[in-house]
Amino acid sequence: MAKGDRKKALRGRAGRMKGGRGSGKGTAGYVRLWGRHTVEAALKNPTRKHRKLWATREGIDSLDGELPADFPVEYADVTDLARLVAKDAPHQGLVLECEPLEDVFLDEVATGDPARPVVILDQVTDPHNVGAILRSAAAFGAACIVTQDRHAPPEGGVLGKSASGALETVPWVRVVNLARALDELADAGYWRIGMTGEAEATLAQSLSAGPLAIVLGAEGEGMRHNIEQHCDTLAKLPISSDIESLNVSNAAAIALYAVATRAPQ
Repeated sequence: MAKGDRKKALRGRAGRMKGGRGSGKGTAGYVRLWGRHTVEAALKNPTRKHRKLWATREGIDSLDGELPADFPVEYADVTDLARLVAKDAPHQGLVLECEPLEDVFLDEVATGDPARPVVILDQVTDPHNVGAILRSAAAFGAACIVTQDRHAPPEGGVLGKSASGALETVPWVRVVNLARALDELADAGYWRIGMTGEAEATLAQSLSAGPLAIVLGAEGEGMRHNIEQHCDTLAKLPISSDIESLNVSNAAAIALYAVATRAPQ
């Protein structure tokens, strides 16, 4: 990243910037991201349009690569940066404001590759969970995640930190109608598996050799009935009776591992 004469002098206290202590909200029309892995991935993403980077000098030194000479950087101390992010968020000396990612469409990323499952999230609204699922999706080579536009968290710092850079690498498809998206996947040859603890069959018994869509519902409520009806089969993870259920992000990680390691059929 930028060193020496590329560094800009501190032009003002970060605490006086828009957003205020603990908001984590970017300037209107922008997204604010924080943390080394998250910021580094966003800086390396050629499709991201950046507005400004607030950083400590240690934060800049921790980044891999070089910033362009004219990149807008403002240096601040740790206390100042804390005022730009959500309360107690681990910013690691880096806060980036940038434009949201451009929309991605399902037919652009769901190519029917059996090795790259699609992850469908039905009203999973916790940004920590969605971020963690993005991270697992990146780890196991998922083609994308799909959420309903109105019932999913916005792109932002909490989600980005939980995703640890995967927000920049895993396509996130937002649709108006999740049931219609599942129909489109069926037309494209995907076998749609809805994950629920009420199912009779296990996930291992429900896997097929072709392209797969794994559908997960919100914790507690699970999948909506209409979404279950748009699945080809329902499956459960064989967990111990000592615990009622798994966190949705844990269930997603296990399901993606099962898909990645399924035996040839």
